[in-house]
Amino acid sequence: MTESLIWWSIAIYLLIAVGIAIMSRQGAAESMSGYFLGNRQMNGFVSALSYSATTYSAFMMVGLAGLTYAGGVGALGFEIIYFAGVSLVAIFGPKFWAVGKKFGYVTPSEMLGHRYNSKHVAMAVSLASCIFLIPYSAVQLAGVGYLLQGITDGAITFTTGVIMATMIAIFFSYIAGIRSVMWTDSLQAIMMIVASTLVAFLVIQGLGGFGALFDTLATEHSQSLTVPGSGLFSFVTFLGLTIPWFFFSLSNPQVSQRLFMPSSLRAMRQMLIGFLVFGFIYTMVSVLWGFSALAAFPSLASADLATPTLLASEFVPPVLGVIVMVGIMAAAVSTIDSIMLTLASMVSRDVYANVKPNVSEKRQLLVGKFVVPVIAILALAFAELQLDLIAVLSVAASSGLVAMVPAIIGAFYWKRGTGAGALVSVVGTSAFVLLMYATGNSLLGLPSGIWGIVVASVLFVGVSLMTKPHQAATDAFFDAISEELGKKRSHKVSPSTQESNV
Repeated sequence: MTESLIWWSIAIYLLIAVGIAIMSRQGAAESMSGYFLGNRQMNGFVSALSYSATTYSAFMMVGLAGLTYAGGVGALGFEIIYFAGVSLVAIFGPKFWAVGKKFGYVTPSEMLGHRYNSKHVAMAVSLASCIFLIPYSAVQLAGVGYLLQGITDGAITFTTGVIMATMIAIFFSYIAGIRSVMWTDSLQAIMMIVASTLVAFLVIQGLGGFGALFDTLATEHSQSLTVPGSGLFSFVTFLGLTIPWFFFSLSNPQVSQRLFMPSSLRAMRQMLIGFLVFGFIYTMVSVLWGFSALAAFPSLASADLATPTLLASEFVPPVLGVIVMVGIMAAAVSTIDSIMLTLASMVSRDVYANVKPNVSEKRQLLVGKFVVPVIAILALAFAELQLDLIAVLSVAASSGLVAMVPAIIGAFYWKRGTGAGALVSVVGTSAFVLLMYATGNSLLGLPSGIWGIVVASVLFVGVSLMTKPHQAATDAFFDAISEELGKKRSHKVSPSTQESNV
């Protein structure tokens, strides 16, 4: 695979993606809802592909493949736990959609601030999200850097890859906000799943087929097929990685914000079903990539080089290899620009607008657009640290974001939850997780991935029981859910509606 082939492939991808992004524009987005939520009019098909591309980023084909290479079959169990956690979308998704439609929420932090009648809760959730998601964005940038550096044997440097991904993400974010991101995501998702699956089968055939691959693993790397594996996983480590990952769909605002976007509950169901099908296939493909790299190249200097090394090998035709490479790069960019837009909307809507009350929506949008490149630059600087094991770093970010989970669950299922409880839970748990990582990430032998959800739950419940909820805000929130979902149920069974549909 030549360097010129790689650059031409990236150029062709950008030309197509820019064309799609421009076509996605529907006039200038002049409102926060229009720019950051696509006016809540996204259909199920585009939502499913975009949700998939945003979630399954460089973490999967670079990170999960690397985790499989380093830790064996435990990586599959780790990812299946996340997959199970997506069931939370089926439970919470309709409720997010209902209150978002009723109150016009733009961000998950705005929703929590309104539910608990506390602008401080909204601000705390926004700032905590920035603290933990900027490093997660850096992980995606690093994935692109490692990919291009590995596939070209250093001809394209890590820094070049990181800077290029950053500039592409900023550009897509500015074309039409979330609409351009979601439509380009759809292109990326299709390219990812088709090319990576085809190449996985080619690599396995090159290794002699499935039987030969697993015979090699059983003979030469038997620990990779057993639990706890080759030393990376222990029961405690596994729990520390999987507990935060289980709550990913709730705790990560770039994901939960998308629950405000579907045009209807039907579109949301289509989004969830499509994502589950995509995710299952992509998970299995990524794990097979990791096992294939282990069988073919057992002595790599870094596990995160598993995918780049395979793509540059004789097992993969150059044209297919470069398509997969572009797909992985595009997926990473998809996650980065989604995070940038989400954090920018949170900073402008829930920090700036609360510090400066009564500021116009036009001004909020202007501030949000200004914040996008600032977040990108911070992520780029963090990516240049070139920290190891993308998968583990991704979970580290989720360990901090679980601080929001009890407050989110309480918002919908516990009327006794209070603003003070939510605030102390978010701030206290965020500080606790940061302190743990600064001091070795171990307390009584357990990592922050385990402690985070425990501390957040204890703080939220304990402080809520010692304080009083804002009854009017609580009642309005729960009434809105009943009203909006009740409308949909009655509309579904209405004879007149059925006749008009016929």
